[in-house]
Parts: sequence; structure tokens; C-alpha cells
Amino acid sequence: MNVSEALKAASRFGQGEPVVEAFGTGLINHSFFVTYPNGKKLLLQRLNKTTFSQPENIINNYVTITEHLDAFGGYHLPRLESTTKGKHFWVDESDHFWRATAFVENSYAETVASSSTAAFRAAKCFASFSASLRQLDPEKLDIIIPHFHDLDYRYNQFEETIKKAGINRLLKATHVIASLREHYSLVEFYNSVISDPVNYPVRIMHHDCKISNILFDKTTGEVICPVDLDTVMPGRFFSDIGDLIRTMACSRDENSTEWEHIAIVQDYYQSIIDGYVEGSELTLTRAELDNIHMPGKMLIYMQCLRFVTDFLNNDVYYKTTYPEQNLNRALNQLLLLERC
Repeated sequence: MNVSEALKAASRFGQGEPVVEAFGTGLINHSFFVTYPNGKKLLLQRLNKTTFSQPENIINNYVTITEHLDAFGGYHLPRLESTTKGKHFWVDESDHFWRATAFVENSYAETVASSSTAAFRAAKCFASFSASLRQLDPEKLDIIIPHFHDLDYRYNQFEETIKKAGINRLLKATHVIASLREHYSLVEFYNSVISDPVNYPVRIMHHDCKISNILFDKTTGEVICPVDLDTVMPGRFFSDIGDLIRTMACSRDENSTEWEHIAIVQDYYQSIIDGYVEGSELTLTRAELDNIHMPGKMLIYMQCLRFVTDFLNNDVYYKTTYPEQNLNRALNQLLLLERC
């Protein structure tokens, strides 16, 4: 995108001529590091309105969460900056939605877990974040992406897409389609969770749990706080721990085609389980603890469904660099599922 757009947005959140630099490698939002003449530093972002159709709800949720943590204790999150007009966001003439938060000094983020200890810390961080919000009514938060981790919905999308898909892509995906149908018991387990709010209560979950969404202190190496809270909303216990297992306990990432090397790294897996249980501070129910090994399977299965569905839809959602990439991503996740 044009940096001049970011400069114009940055001028709304501070005084003087700002210096703007592209920041990070995120795939959804456009991010910039901004420095003002008075030394103030911000992380400026243009939210992707294709992904987030009501970005004001993200701002509302962030305010609700930070106010709750200020009152009841928990992680100190980066302050949401106000514009010179006193708003927490700015919409430009092209209807682009901008927000800014304080830049956290002396911090860093890892792209992959460097050790099982790092995996433990990451899992504990996300669990502690959710536990610190246990006194906040989930209904006070807006749903940012409807059906985001709704496994029944994702499975039905998959089946409906099969009915409309072209024959060439259907033939290429035959094995993956058959295997996903064989694992339908995971959808049945999901439905049992959703229908049992006593044993599986609605919780406030992060919904995008990966180690790159945690800030660490450069001096001590300790966790500062979770970030990228755009998808924080009501959910169930399986979402965050399942995401952690899918993204950190895998021997290869989701784009790998080294089929024989795709596996669950057991010490990372156990560290994620242990870290998450410890960070949950005894808030998990007996049923959730008894089924603590289900979330990894559920989120891997869900991602496989999403990849093959997009392949059958002619690659309209996930970016690809070659024709069968989404099918290969689905096969990657299917192999990971079978080894989980």
C-alpha cells in the first residue's frame, strides 16, 4: 500500500511530522512503526475490512478488555491511542479503518517456538489471559468473526462446496475428502461441547494463538503480554489450546510438502498442555481436563476442512503461489491429524 496513506493516518494520532516505517509480516492488517518529534512511538494499523467487516467492534472489545484488566488485574496491554479528535480510530476518505496502540519498548516476538520451554511459556500466557477475564461476562464482547471456530459450520461448508465443485478439483481431492469424512466423530464431539454449557462453559478466548502473538522482554526473556487481540471474543476451551498445538507442536509448517517429516513434536506438545493447564489457574472444568487432548485434533481437522474447501472453491480465500497449494496444505494438516 502507499506509505503516504499511513503518513496521513499517523498525523491523526500525534503532533508534528511523523516518521513512518512498514512493520512486521502480518498477512491480514497493514502495520507501521511511527515516531513523532516529541519521541512518542506508536504501532499504527490499517485493519482489513474484508476480514473484519465491523472493525469498530474490535475497538469496543479492546476497550472493554483493558478496562477490566485495569480493574481486576492481569496483563498490561498496549494502550489504545486516541486521535487528536478524541476517538480511538480514524476512517480515511477511502473508508480505510485505522487504529494505533502504544509501541512496547524493549520487546520482541518469536516467529517459531525456539524450545519446549518457549512453547510452555506461550501456552501459559494465553491461558492466563483467558483466566484473567473469567469475571468479565462474555456477552459484553462482540462476535468479531461469526462461526470462526464453529466446526459444525466448517464441515457443512465443506460438504456444500463438494456439491458445486468442478470435476477436476474433486478428483484431485478425493483422498482428502474421504479421510475428512472418516473423522466426522470430531464434529460430533464439537456438537456435544456446544450443547453442554455447564461442563464446557463459554469463555473469552484469544482465537489466534501462536507464539508470534506474544511479546517477550528483551532483557529477561519473560512474557510481557499477548497481542493481536482482534479475534478476542466468546468461545470454548478447545480454541486456544488447539491453535497452540496446531501451530507450535508441528514438525513442519502448514506449507510443507515433506510428507514423511510431518509429525507432532511430543515434547512441545506436552509442554503446551502443561503450560496451558498451569496458566488456566484451576478454571478448567473436569470435563475440559478429561478431554484436554481433543483440541489439537479439532483445530487441525478444522484447518484441513478450510484448506480443502478453499481448494474446491478455486482458491478464493487463502493466498496461493501455485495451483495445488491449498490441496497440499490440506494434505499436510491431514497427515498432522493422523499423527496427533
